[in-house]
Amino acid sequence: MKSRWSDSDAKDFVKRYAEKGVNEDLALRTYTTRLLGGDPKLVLHGGGNTSVKTTAKDLLGESVDVICVKGSGWDMGNIEPQGLPAVKLAPLRKLLALPKLSDEDMVNYQRINLLDSTAPNPSVETLLHAFLPHKYIDHTHSTAVLALTDQPDGEKLARELYGKRMAYVPYTIPGFALAKSVAEVFSKNPDVEGLVLLRHGIFTFADDPKTAYERMIEFVTMAEERLAKNKKPLKQAALPEEIARVADIAPILRGAVAIERNEMAGTVKRQILCFRTNAAILNYVNGAELVRYANQGVVTPDHTIRTKNYPLVVPAPEAGKLAEWKQAVEKAVAEYVAAYHAYFSEHNARAEPKKKTLDPLPRVILVPGVGLFGLGASAKDAAIAADIAENTVEVITDSEGLSSYQPISEADMFDVEYWSLEQAKLGKGAEKVLARQVCVVTGGGSGIGAATAKAMAAEGAEVAVLDRDHDAALKAAKAIHKNALAIACDVTDPAAVKAAFAKVVEAFGGVDIVVSNAGAAWQGKIGEVENETLRKSFELNFFAHQAVAQAAVHVMKAQGTGGCLLFNTSKQAVNPGKDFGPYGLPKASTLFLMKQYALDYGKEGIRSNAVNADRIRSGLLTDEMVAARSKARGLSEKDYMGGNLLGREVYASEVAEAFVYLAHAEKTTAGVITVDGGNIEASLR
Repeated sequence: MKSRWSDSDAKDFVKRYAEKGVNEDLALRTYTTRLLGGDPKLVLHGGGNTSVKTTAKDLLGESVDVICVKGSGWDMGNIEPQGLPAVKLAPLRKLLALPKLSDEDMVNYQRINLLDSTAPNPSVETLLHAFLPHKYIDHTHSTAVLALTDQPDGEKLARELYGKRMAYVPYTIPGFALAKSVAEVFSKNPDVEGLVLLRHGIFTFADDPKTAYERMIEFVTMAEERLAKNKKPLKQAALPEEIARVADIAPILRGAVAIERNEMAGTVKRQILCFRTNAAILNYVNGAELVRYANQGVVTPDHTIRTKNYPLVVPAPEAGKLAEWKQAVEKAVAEYVAAYHAYFSEHNARAEPKKKTLDPLPRVILVPGVGLFGLGASAKDAAIAADIAENTVEVITDSEGLSSYQPISEADMFDVEYWSLEQAKLGKGAEKVLARQVCVVTGGGSGIGAATAKAMAAEGAEVAVLDRDHDAALKAAKAIHKNALAIACDVTDPAAVKAAFAKVVEAFGGVDIVVSNAGAAWQGKIGEVENETLRKSFELNFFAHQAVAQAAVHVMKAQGTGGCLLFNTSKQAVNPGKDFGPYGLPKASTLFLMKQYALDYGKEGIRSNAVNADRIRSGLLTDEMVAARSKARGLSEKDYMGGNLLGREVYASEVAEAFVYLAHAEKTTAGVITVDGGNIEASLR
């Protein structure tokens, strides 16, 4: 591992933040915190913290000794000075004299000593930083150091490597007890350059930021070099000759780990999946002793709130035998849930006060021959779980290559998993209505499709935008958020549709809502129109809807958690327009198609509904078409677009609202919502 310190960059930080009223100490603290946080082998999703002791002005303008320490919720990789809230140092240090201190009192005391009461909560390890005398203190959960110390003889290995340059602290849950333990260990070893917290992480410190940072890099590099010596490979297991595709197995896994069912509403609380694979992951999941080493526990306590203590290990999926594999997965999930309940009951028996059990489903799934899946309430949460799982793969592989992997005990892990200060990191905000659901929108690059994709995402859904124009799909996806998926897809090509759905499944684990929206208008007198024109219209305005629905139903049936098909059928389906037969005929067929899906798949929890819209500015009804039609009818554009009972133009966003409503409507199927401002001729009878 190389130092990324740059004298010129450090000077730039000092200069830049001085203009904002930030002193040199805090500016440099921000700089080196970013250096540490930008390396996932050091810091991963909140697994670390930093501090600097300096002075600050209080409300009266008086200088106060403070410790600026990483605040909860801030990412060390892009932290700003306000992410290192200032806490009065003297009151914190007085706490060292106490024999014990509750977590609640600790957090409260830290907050009442903040210089800014609106600042984020200081780290749960603030007192540890305060009790040490050094100006700059760095703490990481280094992958290499964890691999070295997560061993039966981890302390011995660390002492052999670092000698008297480091002091060694037995595992203790973070908070006041750990801070006291660290202070005691340091008092006996006042000349050390850092601390190894066994099965937890590493601290380095100094009176200047460069030395503290580069000590971290040096000690981590030493651990990396030690791990590289005499490394043993993982023995590999035998696998089926042909492994099933990710696109085929992910929906089965996703259905098997749905968190809870509300039988009255017929709803399922799903999880989003994030798939990862590479040579290192395959080496790990294909290991002959995978079940043993994967079920030892997480590599550092912080991880358990994101991944639980253990992953779910399922058999390798053999191509052509997915029915048998599905049964094996369901059995493995049932056993996992039973084991989790037993684990909770055993350790909750000693807990005071008693804890309320969390859901018993896994957050990581290991699949031999395939890779791993991170699970979460959103694509972001699933990616975090997958990141941590990848980190775990590296740590355990290195540990097993050196000796054998052994993290903290199950009892200690329970205390962390059900520790109120850790649970608070996850937040308790109410989930949006469509959270945990995956929505596919065809023709999503513009008009109604783009508006619908945006509206579905605003309600919490993960969204895949399909469009023939990839640039348009990308633009629409970027307008939503970074997790939105853009896929180029010609929906008139069934093979392209299947491939697109496979990409969605690989990205999110499955599909729950499909808005089949792509379409285009062909005109002409029905008795004179060329057959080729009529066939083109049917290909896009009917058969494409069938191809999309078929692909969606295939995934939904594999999940077994229901789903929602939504079709854009247009008012032409019930109220044909003059010379508009080439468009209206397939749309009428699509309306019947919607009803057929409702009839055939309702018992499997798959709902099918439609929206009839009229006169919406889009790629189908362009501004040029609006101008031409208005002129032909002797109307202004306003009067033409508002030619309905309400006398108001209807916008794509309002059609999107109808699709969102139908996605919510758990007890509605074979239904149609008309969004046209009012047209008696187009109303359903």
